[in-house]
Amino acid sequence: MSASRLVRKFQQSLRFLPALRLVWKAAPSWTVARILLLIIQGILPLIGLYLTKLLIDAVTQSLAIADKSGVFQQTMVLLALLGASIVATTVCASLSDLVNHAQSEKVTNYMQSIVHAKSIEVDLEYYENAEYHNSLQRAQQEACYRPNQILNNLVQVSQEGISLVTMIGVLVSLHWGIAGILFVAALPAILVKLKYARVIFGWHRRRTEMERQTEYLGWMLTDPSFAKEIRLFDLGKLFSQRFDAIRQQLYREGLTIETRQGLSSLAAQLLAATLIFAAYSFIVYQTLQGSLKLGDLVIYHEALQRGQSSLRGLLGSVSALYEDNLFLTNLYEFLELEPGIKAPAYPKLIPCPMRSGIVFDRVSFQYGTTTRWAIKDVSLSVRPGEVIALVGENGSGKTTLIKLLCRLYAPTTGRITLDGVDLSEYDIIDLRRQISVIFQDYVKYYFSASENIWLGNIEVPPTHDNIVAAARHSGADEVIRSLPHGYDTILGKLFDQGEELSIGQWQKVALARAFLRKSQLIVLDEPTSAMDPKAEYEVFQNFRRLIKDQAAILISHRLSTVKMADRIYVVDRGNIIESGTHAELVQLRGAYAQLFETQAKSYQ
Repeated sequence: MSASRLVRKFQQSLRFLPALRLVWKAAPSWTVARILLLIIQGILPLIGLYLTKLLIDAVTQSLAIADKSGVFQQTMVLLALLGASIVATTVCASLSDLVNHAQSEKVTNYMQSIVHAKSIEVDLEYYENAEYHNSLQRAQQEACYRPNQILNNLVQVSQEGISLVTMIGVLVSLHWGIAGILFVAALPAILVKLKYARVIFGWHRRRTEMERQTEYLGWMLTDPSFAKEIRLFDLGKLFSQRFDAIRQQLYREGLTIETRQGLSSLAAQLLAATLIFAAYSFIVYQTLQGSLKLGDLVIYHEALQRGQSSLRGLLGSVSALYEDNLFLTNLYEFLELEPGIKAPAYPKLIPCPMRSGIVFDRVSFQYGTTTRWAIKDVSLSVRPGEVIALVGENGSGKTTLIKLLCRLYAPTTGRITLDGVDLSEYDIIDLRRQISVIFQDYVKYYFSASENIWLGNIEVPPTHDNIVAAARHSGADEVIRSLPHGYDTILGKLFDQGEELSIGQWQKVALARAFLRKSQLIVLDEPTSAMDPKAEYEVFQNFRRLIKDQAAILISHRLSTVKMADRIYVVDRGNIIESGTHAELVQLRGAYAQLFETQAKSYQ
């Protein structure tokens, strides 16, 4: 084996060390308590065993002498000490349960926070990659318990190691071969565990996608957003059958692996039992020959039994550490993901107010999972206080332009500037604070109505006046005041006493979030698609007054909405094919004019 491969193997064997650092960061005080209990629990069995030997020898001696008063006193002292060691062992076991539970909870919460933080950190593009979802799935499965399990196994290794060393010391005093038998008896079992740890790890890696499929099917069968269609189209049985089929396949494959492992373990344990029985027979023979006392028989028997148990536990914990080390790959694979879009080391200040505005300069973009260009050679501008509109069919690239503007993605070629400075030179968070965006797939937050709006700008205090003003601008105020608890009403039916809204009402609440944010640019992606014509008219009648000095980008299929824009860009298959005012585009008699005439006829 080459030196580099040896180094790599050694590094892989130490991958659990970062996990221990995570455990320490999560619960340092509880970790110290566990270490102290570990030392005490490792020593107590030896003390108890030695006191047992002394007690048996004292009782045996008392049977051979007439005056038992001195021996009786000695026996009582030994009995009291043995009782004290048993009490101490019981107390330590109870304390250990408490400490283990407290530490596990702390570590679980800490690891969940780390996974959540990494999920927020990575780029949006990761979420469009199936392999990322596989990585996230594996990390979520391992993060909550693997680091703490590593500590548990290391604690177990230490405890069993201390116990094993003391038992071996006792057995070697009888014959060195007894200690050798212990190792030989345990070796086959450890080899079986190491082999199947690799097998199970590989199987879990290959079947992550299937596990995610079952979770998706289970989500559809239980989530209220699918409930109507599942019943209307009678899809429940179909999805249940698919779920059961996948789970059955996973069950059969898992059972096959477990059966093979069980048979191999059985053979290893039978061999171990035979060797241990031979060692015990040797101890009994030595006692019958008079070489050992009755107390010696007891202590050697206990030492053999405890030594076997300690060695089995030690090797089992070592093999578990090996398995943990394999599965930690899943966690580290996720935690080592790096966002492609990073804040500059020395970001420039965002101009407030902006002077020349935003410019897309020959911008092209291609999603990483496809060879198709979502945006191709697009150039447009948004001047301060200007309202522009993006018009085009679904999938033409309008929303992608907004995602590029918000630095959710970086352009493949070309650049986007704010007052002549590339967006990549600004701090990402500061840049996004200057943009209020409501996408057409806006989120329904199952919080109070007040919180739903406040989430649009959490940097300001959740004062009632600001929230109500934003709700009035979007038309949500009237809806919210009609709810049982007004702005304190929980929206949605997920939690107790929640009130469901119509799609149009939800959209008004989402629109209020955009109006609450004090930004230089407001972006509304199909902002009124679910509203009735009257509600839409009320929102846009005083639109320029509502946005004040903000620039605005509107995306809408309703051309009656975009008529008021200063400039309209027609997007088709990632390209801008027309631009101008409403009057100019109608006069051009191109794609926009045809679309406008088609919509106008439907109202005649």
